[in-house]
Amino acid sequence: MREVRDFLAAQIFEAMDAGIAQEHIVLDPGIGFGKNLEHNLLLLRGLPALAALGQPLLVGVSRKGFIGKILDLDPPGRLEGSLAAAVAAILAGANIVRVHDVSETCRGARIADAIRFGPSEPQE
Repeated sequence: MREVRDFLAAQIFEAMDAGIAQEHIVLDPGIGFGKNLEHNLLLLRGLPALAALGQPLLVGVSRKGFIGKILDLDPPGRLEGSLAAAVAAILAGANIVRVHDVSETCRGARIADAIRFGPSEPQE
């Protein structure tokens, strides 16, 4: 986890040195890319450390292979696992989630946000 955090911290400074405004930088730990099950779970557990870097955090867990390994399901059957992982990521500090099942994840994210930040007015 420290390796990913240090890498992303360095990338923030590299991007800013290249002229990218800090407010345009979003961090993505790369869930699923060249990582095994334990790596992905460690990254998800370590999201608060990445969120502490101060940049918006994007997490893409929807239908990922690690969910399939845990649940022994192909991608079409991974909705519940994807929702659980997205909600866990939001509660751990993710600001943006990349998803396949937008309506379902939006409802789960609204609950996660209410838990994390307090209730908001219902949307019409």
